[in-house]
Amino acid sequence: MKITDLKVAVIGQNPIVRIATDAGISGYAQVEGSKPYLKPHILLSKDLIVGEDPTNVERVLLKIRRQGAFKPWGSAVSAIEMALWDLAGKAAGLPVYKLLGGKIRDRVRVYNGGVRFPMPDYSPQAFAESTAKMKARPEGFTFIKQPIAFHGVMAESIPGFYYGEKHQAWRYANRGLLTERGLKHVVACVEAMKAVLGDEIGLALDCGPGWTVPDAIRLAQALEPLNLMWLEDLITGDYTPYVLADLYREVTRSTSTPIHTGEEIYLRQNFRELIETKAVRVVGPDPCDVGGISELKWIAEYADLHGILMAPHGVGNGVLGLAALVQVSAALPQNYIAFEYPLGQPEWWYDLIDGLPDPIVRDGHIEVWDRPGMGLEFHIPAARKYLNDEDQGFFD
Repeated sequence: MKITDLKVAVIGQNPIVRIATDAGISGYAQVEGSKPYLKPHILLSKDLIVGEDPTNVERVLLKIRRQGAFKPWGSAVSAIEMALWDLAGKAAGLPVYKLLGGKIRDRVRVYNGGVRFPMPDYSPQAFAESTAKMKARPEGFTFIKQPIAFHGVMAESIPGFYYGEKHQAWRYANRGLLTERGLKHVVACVEAMKAVLGDEIGLALDCGPGWTVPDAIRLAQALEPLNLMWLEDLITGDYTPYVLADLYREVTRSTSTPIHTGEEIYLRQNFRELIETKAVRVVGPDPCDVGGISELKWIAEYADLHGILMAPHGVGNGVLGLAALVQVSAALPQNYIAFEYPLGQPEWWYDLIDGLPDPIVRDGHIEVWDRPGMGLEFHIPAARKYLNDEDQGFFD
């Protein structure tokens, strides 16, 4: 079997990858988030992979890995990698988890991810009400993650939250030295959420990036009595093209609150210092950014050898990304906590895909399915209606 074509279509705002073969089998994958601008970057790999055997996944990846980089540019290589695994599984008649060494769990735990509620303001009461809605969701999440401080617009919405002028990097106010009022406000919001959840449901916090090391230490120590799941991306994070493992290590060594990072990082080599120096307690690579699912599994195993936990990122990965997360998470070692549950957005995405369970999540878990490849297929007549004019040949 040989690869005959690499195609990319933008459906909604998401580039979708299709790898076609001379055996009439195709593999599909989805780019994380709304990144239509990545279509030409993905197609740069076409000439490198056409003619290769798609079941030799690692051999193909050796030809294209250098074309990726930290988020968002790793998405191009990651999508191709996951489409190759989908193809390999279909060719073998096996679910992808079997090709990754087999599953060690029949259900994979997830947390809320894309399930979020808008808040009228950033008061403790608003956080408590939002958290109560998540607690009542039919998915039955066993823990919930909420954004605070520099992850979102809290920092610029609360008067006197931090010193200095606002400097925007990417979407939010980025970096600042917190005032005493700002720190106390964050703690009050977290206490309000934990009062809703009690000890029944865990709480994780997406915090930045943007914290200074002293403020990160103060926050982590102040929240120690609340037994949080983790504090995420305090120092670096969304679209930050570097790691700063030494700064994370300083925070981690100062607190019993678990510290987490990793969603923007591309390739195992860029996790090495985080893991070997035990700079964090939890790593969270995204299969749609890190280089794919085999890359994520390698990182999980290496982290496990160093006593570090694994909680993959995945909020914007869509339904095809969800399938990839289910397959790889079934095969991860016992340091696995949960992955971030992605939604099909817009809602019509669920009409384009066959094979998803209904409901998808029960009691905070997803049952691992056993269909070949990633286990999902496009409902092509429905999907064609959402193709742009330039992508009309995507399924041909």
